[in-house]
Amino acid sequence: MSPDTLAALALSNPVNRAVLERLPALGLPQAHLVAGCVYQAVWNHRSGLPADHGVKDYDVFYFDPDTSYGAEDRAIRAAEALYADLGAVVEVRNQARVHLWYEGRFGRPYPALTSARDGIDRFLVACTCVGVTPDGRGGVGEVYAPYGLDELWDGVLRPNPAIDNPPRLTEKLASYRARWPWLTVVA
Repeated sequence: MSPDTLAALALSNPVNRAVLERLPALGLPQAHLVAGCVYQAVWNHRSGLPADHGVKDYDVFYFDPDTSYGAEDRAIRAAEALYADLGAVVEVRNQARVHLWYEGRFGRPYPALTSARDGIDRFLVACTCVGVTPDGRGGVGEVYAPYGLDELWDGVLRPNPAIDNPPRLTEKLASYRARWPWLTVVA
């Protein structure tokens, strides 16, 4: 699958399109729309489902060296106001802060990250490590996929070698296979 195909499929979800169109207004450094709302558009397309089928939330990663709770909270509140009319949950998270709360939530330490893309690099399943940036005109600027896009298109679920969390990985794989039974798990 090409980056252009991924971009077109991601934009076929009208909420993705709206999030990307408005995202520059937040002024968040290194802002990317990431995770399920992006890769689920591909799997839904391959399954003959609407692009937004089953999307729980719309994740935006950014990277601000100000790791204070207050700075992230201001970004979250600004996003809530900006996207209030969409009827969707848009979760904005500063990747510079993840190491401060991750172990408490998931029971495993997490290294300090140096960019928003470092956060994308650490999703549990390699083919789900994808993010897109806004182009400033309502479309996709860049597609970031450190493991490429072929396994995403093919539905190959391979553990991400950059992160070791077997219990969460097992949970994710089961969740994906329950929704898209044609996906294939490989070790």
